[in-house]
Amino acid sequence: MEPVTLTTDRLLLRAIGPQDTDAVYAAAQDADIQRWTTVPSPYLPEHARNFTEELVPEGWANGSVFTFGLFLPEGDLAGTLSITPRSPGEAEIGFWAAKEHRGNGYVTEAALAAARWAFTQLAVDRLEWRTEAGNNASRAVAERAGFTLEGTLRSALGVRGVRRDCWVGSLLPSDLGLPSTAPYLPASA
Repeated sequence: MEPVTLTTDRLLLRAIGPQDTDAVYAAAQDADIQRWTTVPSPYLPEHARNFTEELVPEGWANGSVFTFGLFLPEGDLAGTLSITPRSPGEAEIGFWAAKEHRGNGYVTEAALAAARWAFTQLAVDRLEWRTEAGNNASRAVAERAGFTLEGTLRSALGVRGVRRDCWVGSLLPSDLGLPSTAPYLPASA
């Protein structure tokens, strides 16, 4: 798939590329990004180059992961967001915010735009969010974006060789007033 560009009231979401290597490298030096995401730690310049020059373009080209940079009007990188297809009709969302841009609602805004895109253009009927239990900032973004927290999965994440519990939540097209591509029959209460 060719990379797409999405816009919100305050952001431009576009594929990360080689021109963004320095900004990605600088943002990923933040201890919280290294603690709560799967980026390598320590995060070296070659990690940023590999991400911007190989992983992101290849993910778009083969449809394995759709990674957006979240850019402010002046061009600053506010964060990244990815949509990873997992099985037909299902995908996972992941994101991080640059330290200096946290607390402004940018990632929530981007998550909603990317979710709408996934529901309408990728035929996703369930968008799943996961994070290590205890990552309250990620949980707050997911909840503000309308994700329903579904629980804690024991030993569900492998991070740098250590199994960790994770929180899981989901967003469905109907949560955003959109139709599903397949019928959905929820469990009766």
